[in-house]
Amino acid sequence: MKQIILFAALFVVALVSKAQPVFIGNGFIEYERRMNQFSFYEKEEEESVWIQEMKKTFPKMVNDVFHLYFNNQKTTYKLGVENNSNKYVWGRKPSETDVVVRDINNGTVSIQRDVFEQTYLIKDSSRHLQWRITNETRTIAGFECRKAVTIICDSVYVVAFYTDEIAVSSGPESFGGLPGMILGLAVPRLQMTWFATKVVVQQPAEAVLNPKQKGKTVTWTTFQKDMGKAMSDWGKYGAKVTWLHML
Repeated sequence: MKQIILFAALFVVALVSKAQPVFIGNGFIEYERRMNQFSFYEKEEEESVWIQEMKKTFPKMVNDVFHLYFNNQKTTYKLGVENNSNKYVWGRKPSETDVVVRDINNGTVSIQRDVFEQTYLIKDSSRHLQWRITNETRTIAGFECRKAVTIICDSVYVVAFYTDEIAVSSGPESFGGLPGMILGLAVPRLQMTWFATKVVVQQPAEAVLNPKQKGKTVTWTTFQKDMGKAMSDWGKYGAKVTWLHML
């Protein structure tokens, strides 16, 4: 009888343990970023000789691998592996020195971003995006993720898929603010997507979470104004370049 009671107790404990979700607090995520290089040009521009020749020379789609390292206090996002087979249209190639550091506890970001000939260091509070969480779900890298949507730059629609099984509010580029880690991201107007392909549970090195950064120190507001001035004569193309650097 004692053996039966003991077995039953162990069985109940096993069931309860299985039902308890495991929350990940530190690790490494690999994302594949895909970009349509031709999406920056309007239909009326596609008829120009220069655009036609460009399309013959460069591929429409390019993809790169980015890495995000995280623990409960900080996350660091940067280019992981450059795809040497890519041929980039001017201004599309990702910079090896672009790094996004998010301080979870203080609610701040520090972003080194190369824009043409200028290196900026955006140091500011994390953006308070107005996310709308939906009931739609999707499995990404083995995690069930919930869909959320928001708007940046007044009119640019952004779709994210986050998992609360990774208990860190962050994601690719400068996006965060959801109750978990963003494993999937899409910006339809730029025809760009980021999807996690691998999640590894490990303790990231302190040096990775605290990289050296440099550049002209600005706030988000100043950076957007500088971008607006630099791209003011470029019309709709300039607006899309600004959106790209505001991600």
